[in-house]
Amino acid sequence: MTTVLPAGASPAVEPEERRTRRPRASLVILFLSLAGLAFAVLQSLVAPALPVIAQDLQASTGDASWVLTAFLLSASVLTPILGRLGDMLGKRKVLIAVLVILAAGTAVAGLAGSLPMLIVGRALQGAAGAILPLSIGIVRDELPRERVGVTVGLLSAFSGIGAGIGIVAAGPIVDNLSWPWLFWLPLILIAVALLGVVVGIPESPVRAPGRLDLAGTALLSIALTSLLLAISKGADWGWASGATLALLIVAVVAAIVFVAVERRVESPLIDMSLLARRGVWTTNLSGLAIGFAMFGTFLLIPMLLELPAETGYGFGKTVTQAGLFLLPTTLMMLVFGPLSGILAKRLGAKVPLVVGGVLVTAAFAVPAVAHSALWHIVLSGVLTGAGMGLVFAAMSNAIIDAVPASHTGEATSVNSIVRTIGGSIGTSVVAAVIAGNSSPEGVPLDAAFTQGFWVCAGVALLSVIAALLLPSRRARA
Repeated sequence: MTTVLPAGASPAVEPEERRTRRPRASLVILFLSLAGLAFAVLQSLVAPALPVIAQDLQASTGDASWVLTAFLLSASVLTPILGRLGDMLGKRKVLIAVLVILAAGTAVAGLAGSLPMLIVGRALQGAAGAILPLSIGIVRDELPRERVGVTVGLLSAFSGIGAGIGIVAAGPIVDNLSWPWLFWLPLILIAVALLGVVVGIPESPVRAPGRLDLAGTALLSIALTSLLLAISKGADWGWASGATLALLIVAVVAAIVFVAVERRVESPLIDMSLLARRGVWTTNLSGLAIGFAMFGTFLLIPMLLELPAETGYGFGKTVTQAGLFLLPTTLMMLVFGPLSGILAKRLGAKVPLVVGGVLVTAAFAVPAVAHSALWHIVLSGVLTGAGMGLVFAAMSNAIIDAVPASHTGEATSVNSIVRTIGGSIGTSVVAAVIAGNSSPEGVPLDAAFTQGFWVCAGVALLSVIAALLLPSRRARA
């Protein structure tokens, strides 16, 4: 039986039929975790290997960067669409389709003998950006309420853990195998997750009635594509170039029209009234800042570690060795993600969101003050992992607290997009800081890292301010 919930409603008493049809929670968590891990690994696994891929496919570095851009654009555009379809048609059904697309895209990328074919594969992989919102919706619908917070914390943490694993594993895979194995190994995870979702997870009974908002879909796609293209390519094209400015203008205009359309249609792609809720917009603002900071970590730390020791501030590590220094970050995310869920259950999502933001801010302040010793880098990584683990999980739980069950996929999809946009802005800003503080030979100066860490610390502090504005549990009650 399908349960249709109007906007703003949530089931106060759980039907007996729903309690008896529940699958084993451990299997649900396992399969959804594998799906999220596979996508997160693929998100970052390619970046360290981009020079090798460009050389093998006889492409320029600028052209090869489309491998990252295509993935980013696809994830940003398709995540809200697929999240909304999950709320309408069934989250399990849409999740299965997404995993099939992800598997197809990964196989295409692994078989790619040319750059265009690899870009197509990466664009298909980007559709899996909807895995986390769909998984959170399934958890909310299928698991007992007392387990939702911790499970959401674990799934959210995997989005950061997978990204860290991708950075760590890229070097050894390319050094000992070849770059196509960057796709064949994750494909195994995808296949297991797909089989598990098909066999072990029933269809969610909660639906949000309506039709897909085609006008809103087109406008949001134009706005996001224009914005992210301008951010991703602005450094190459020139921030004041006609192409960059034109894309930014198109993004602003399309966003304004999108909001106007969504306020008038009967079944909007994104309910503007949900985004206006204090618990939602503050969480999204925090997500924007944390996304910025996270990708700042992935850019600054490996670069600092890999610079020759002869510079006086680099550490002369190989790509593989530099990746290992991100292991503390990954392990801390694994520990503090579920812990964030426990704190959210007992104290509300605001507490871990604030504490996590403070830890992330400190994680960048430490190397901004001093990054001359390896323990500075390790301490920064530990603080980053603990803070990110708390924040990622807390954001998802804050969204769950603020929206009805029938709009979980829609609202969490928006939060995922905001984090992606924050990451894109962070990558571009940090890259600009490094470029502006480099020697004539193009080697980053010590000042580049000091300024880059301070910029990320300042942006992370914005996440703390946003988290402080989040309604407390008592205020919501």
